[in-house]
Amino acid sequence: MDTVGNLLTSIRNASEKQKDRVDVPLSQLKVEIVKILKDEGFVANYKTLVGDDKRALLRVFLKYSPTKEKVIRGIKRVSRPGLRIYRSYKDIPRPRGGGFAVTILSTSQGVLTGASAREKKLGGEVLCQVW
Repeated sequence: MDTVGNLLTSIRNASEKQKDRVDVPLSQLKVEIVKILKDEGFVANYKTLVGDDKRALLRVFLKYSPTKEKVIRGIKRVSRPGLRIYRSYKDIPRPRGGGFAVTILSTSQGVLTGASAREKKLGGEVLCQVW
């Protein structure tokens, strides 16, 4: 079961339907990914809570422009359980056309953006790209 893929799909689907928020099961990796998305300006906020059935949830508040256009234009899972994608810091994908995009990696020093991983000269597993 691909928990990161489920998180990204839930965010993508909720954004398409212009929902205010989306709830997903909690894990530390998901929190780190959503924290980066918040820092990069793709989501408004997030918080952890306990659901009705005593399960821990991660609530992600989605962000839209003043004209209700979605901020997340696309979100793509790169590495997946059937095919892991690892890159050195020199080969981390960059945004195409100089656009506003972010690559999220899992490194030995935690979950980082592509830019900060290149800066620290760290490679790792390319989790996803968001634009």
